[in-house]
Amino acid sequence: MTINVLLVEDQKLIRVGLISLFEGQNEIVVSYEAERGKEAIEKYRLNKPDIVLMDIGLPDISGIEAAKRIIEYDCKAKIVILTAHLSEQEVLDALHAGACAYALKDINTDTLKMVIKTVYDGAMWLDPKVVPILREKNCGVIPPRQMSRAMFKEQHANLTQREYEVLKLVVEGLSNSEIAQELTISEHTAKAHVCNIIQKLVVDDRTQAAVKALKEGLV
Repeated sequence: MTINVLLVEDQKLIRVGLISLFEGQNEIVVSYEAERGKEAIEKYRLNKPDIVLMDIGLPDISGIEAAKRIIEYDCKAKIVILTAHLSEQEVLDALHAGACAYALKDINTDTLKMVIKTVYDGAMWLDPKVVPILREKNCGVIPPRQMSRAMFKEQHANLTQREYEVLKLVVEGLSNSEIAQELTISEHTAKAHVCNIIQKLVVDDRTQAAVKALKEGLV
């Protein structure tokens, strides 16, 4: 399996560094490059890469706007925001645009590869620095305190205890195989639980389920 990546980054030095990061292995390959947001949209339409690795600060339109337009074109597009910015508004805008992950550029090599694989598998991932900031700002994506278990049962009584456990792991960015390992169940069972959660929360995919869980304080 090879994950084909469209790298969107206007700084050549960073772009070259990221490309070299994935050289010499077949799992993740930077197959396409773009320096501008509009160029990224066009290259996505022409090539349909598995993952878009998107910077925010681009010369023409922002990476968030480019992500939004790509997802409007293809709702199944998987976009990883990779940025040096930890702005509350940019995090919010990226999530609302439909990004599957928000990573900072100080991320280490192994973690970035994990994030790309996680998003490819259908999960979402947020840099650990993002969640505390959102809670502190009380910006509406993540409530300042968690919903109590009693309140959760009252509002989402159709989710089983096991499905709730699986939902927490989906929010943490684990793939089906990782969930199976964590809960000592088969991957088939893990996938079934995720499908049930998506159906019960009335969302389209696991990324939307994770975002809804964060928005409503379910985990």
